[in-house]
Amino acid sequence: MPRPRAFDERHVLERAREQFWTTGYAGTRMDDIAQATGLGKGSLYGAFGDKAKLFHRVFGDWCTAVVEVAEGRLAGGPDAEAMDRLSEYVHLMAENTASDTERRGCLLAKGAAELAQHDPTVAGRSAEAMTALLSLLRTEISAAQRHGDIDSAADPERLAALLLTLVRGMEAVGKAGLDPQTLRNIADTALAVLPKPAAQKNPATARRSAREN
Repeated sequence: MPRPRAFDERHVLERAREQFWTTGYAGTRMDDIAQATGLGKGSLYGAFGDKAKLFHRVFGDWCTAVVEVAEGRLAGGPDAEAMDRLSEYVHLMAENTASDTERRGCLLAKGAAELAQHDPTVAGRSAEAMTALLSLLRTEISAAQRHGDIDSAADPERLAALLLTLVRGMEAVGKAGLDPQTLRNIADTALAVLPKPAAQKNPATARRSAREN
């Protein structure tokens, strides 16, 4: 029978994640992981494989967590609350970026920028996560359109792609040093650019139309 592992796998993965997150893939050696986790390199190789395989495990777990956070805010529900759900998610992303005082950014973006060009596993996993985020945003935008909070003539796929780009872009500019209030303003503007129905764009026209009818 194989011997049971004498360490907490989840703890080891968390420590490895912190190391990769702080120093990047290229800047991290297995010696660094060994020191961070308290395990010998032999134990690390035996449990997780080489550095690339360990990073793939950490990166995959991170991507899953990113999508789960979005699912927690964009979980669907009454159409009347869709705009509230979108607002909560966008502002959560702004606050998370603002709280990243070490400016490490998101490991999803960091890993994809460093490795996606040459690593099919990282490229595929990051694309999968982005596709899931896009789908969640598109579903909520469509719900807001049905309720009349967003122009029904607009393409929900394009709006979701725009909102995703703005949300993920906040992380980049936050890492570059923009202050928290500017990040919050970006969140407000991202929601404000979603096209409103004609009646909401011009209340005077809507009132005149109602009188005429």
